[in-house]
Amino acid sequence: MSVHRHTFTSTRRRPAAGPRHLRAAPLLRARLAEERGDVPGWVLITLMTAGIVVALWAVASDQIVAIFQNAMAPFLDGSMG
Repeated sequence: MSVHRHTFTSTRRRPAAGPRHLRAAPLLRARLAEERGDVPGWVLITLMTAGIVVALWAVASDQIVAIFQNAMAPFLDGSMG
């Protein structure tokens, strides 16, 4: 009695050899090359935030200092004044 063996071939792709992070590197590099970012937008947001902080500090500096001192007093045993 003879046994016939048949090898089935799969239509699925075989996984690439090597660690997964090395296989993904070209894809990641391609995506990063496409991403240009929005530097002027971030600069504008940063400048506007700084402007808001300066404006608030100019208008309410005494109140902001008082709030900070009241909040820190329990931790500093009243040594702030």
